[in-house]
Amino acid sequence: MYLKTYENGENFLVAACDSEVLGKTLKHGKSNVEINRDFYGGEEVSEPKLQEVLEKATTANLFGEKTIQCAIKCGLIDQGSVIVIDGVPHAQIFRV
Repeated sequence: MYLKTYENGENFLVAACDSEVLGKTLKHGKSNVEINRDFYGGEEVSEPKLQEVLEKATTANLFGEKTIQCAIKCGLIDQGSVIVIDGVPHAQIFRV
């Protein structure tokens, strides 16, 4: 899994995806969704490291089966909040 983080004041954004989907462009109706290497392609991490970072996130943007399952195991999202775009699971987390 790939992980990249962004900090701005009190906001801590996590962008994470499975290695298999990094750099792919997904079709969503008439739109395309790009899992951009610049945005998601930080460091390759293990599941425990991703869990640790997700616990601190105020916002997260997640793509891929393994990445989504990690967030579900952490209790940060439930299966019902996952959407599938062109065969790839996607979820977002927002804490207010």
